[in-house]
Amino acid sequence: MTPLEPRDTGVAESPDLPSLPEEGGVLSRPYRALSVGIVSVVLVFAFEATAVGTAMTVAARELDGVALYAFAFSGYFTTSLFGMVLAGQWSDRRGPLGALTTGIGAFAAGLLLAGTATDMWLLIAGRAVQGLGGGLVIVALYVVIGRAYPEPLRPAIMAAFAASWVVPSVVGPLGAGAVTEHLGWRWVFVGIPVLVVFPLALALPQIRRRAGGAVEGVGGGASFDRRRIRLALGISLGAGLLQYAAQDLRPLSLVPGAVGVALLVPAVLGLLPRGTYRAARGLPSVVLLRGVASGAFISAESFVPLMLVTQRGLSPTLAGFSLAAGGGTWALGSWVQSRPRVEPYRERLVTAGMLLVAVSIAAAPSVLIDSVPVWTVAVAWGFGCFGMGLVISSTSVLLLHLSAPEEAGTNSASLQISDGLSNVVLLSIGGAAFAALGGGAVSHAATEAAGSHPGAFAAVFLPMAGVALAGAWVATRLRGPLSDAAVTPTGTT
Repeated sequence: MTPLEPRDTGVAESPDLPSLPEEGGVLSRPYRALSVGIVSVVLVFAFEATAVGTAMTVAARELDGVALYAFAFSGYFTTSLFGMVLAGQWSDRRGPLGALTTGIGAFAAGLLLAGTATDMWLLIAGRAVQGLGGGLVIVALYVVIGRAYPEPLRPAIMAAFAASWVVPSVVGPLGAGAVTEHLGWRWVFVGIPVLVVFPLALALPQIRRRAGGAVEGVGGGASFDRRRIRLALGISLGAGLLQYAAQDLRPLSLVPGAVGVALLVPAVLGLLPRGTYRAARGLPSVVLLRGVASGAFISAESFVPLMLVTQRGLSPTLAGFSLAAGGGTWALGSWVQSRPRVEPYRERLVTAGMLLVAVSIAAAPSVLIDSVPVWTVAVAWGFGCFGMGLVISSTSVLLLHLSAPEEAGTNSASLQISDGLSNVVLLSIGGAAFAALGGGAVSHAATEAAGSHPGAFAAVFLPMAGVALAGAWVATRLRGPLSDAAVTPTGTT
């Protein structure tokens, strides 16, 4: 392997792009306020993601909306896809500041709407507004990193993003549980917007100075690509219909499922880089790998607590703690990829990370055998999270390296779309297989014999391990004709 070569995009570099300081890193004086500010934004989002799930079960019961429980999550996802595409367009043409501030405002407004909801549909509407804001923010932050930090510092700030999830992954559920129990579930939602004030005050002046405005050569008045906006609406609606169909296995649900696929396929082909689905070398494989890794791992992880509770008799708290160490090992993996000495071996590192993910997913259902200790899952998942830390941060770094300055927003949106869409598609497939093999009965029978359906869990984990193994092959194709990859437009092949 050779180090990353300079990108030859055929596009002149913007004079505003940063150069590496003579000394220091992301916390050196020129970058300290910006780094602390944007990492604090991620910290708030991470806390929300880990806390809301705890409060949601109580909220759904109190609002008499348990039947609509899943839509509180799918509503967030579907609107976030649209927000990602919009943020990519907005950031490339007018700079990331507007998308970031609007996204944080929408995120906070959605939390307040959900926290003050008087029925379940209002809560779902609040979650949808949240999702729009979340999609805007995540892509805008990627563009900020691409513009404000020199390339050698980007792995370190990505590692800081990963590390910011460690504390929320442990404190979030416990804190949300205590607040829900003593103050009520509404305070989990309405209390989070206050936490956004500090990071905004710290980061916005630095973002305005270092990353504000359009890239040279892309006029600030440039109009949005209306075709991409239409495709974004198609992918959001299609994903929502597909999720709805996967939650109801009746024959009638095939209709919305088919409509969802019909909307998704052309939208995805139009929004992702050309060659993504054939794993073309360079940028398309980076985008594809992000989806393969995230979809396989998150889909499998969603069933780990349920498997431990229903098949091995653990309490929900102990089952949840079996995944707690993963936050630390994920951050460790992200830190390892940020070391300058590993840069020449990044592709090998990512391949090794995907192999760890595949092995961890395949090892998890071994606890379906009574003689296998339950702590096996915690150990296996710790290694899997380490692999994910290597992969997720590395794909973010590679994407920015392979993107011309004026395409960073669009390509970052493609990366996030691949990530989010693969989650819903693979979760839908895994959930359907789980239900088809009798998995739906486990939640009603716990550890009784009638609730024991090991085959249903195996039908989720083993295929996802196969998907992760395929990702190890995709990881060998991350480098290639960099000049072609960097300027390849999105669209079908």
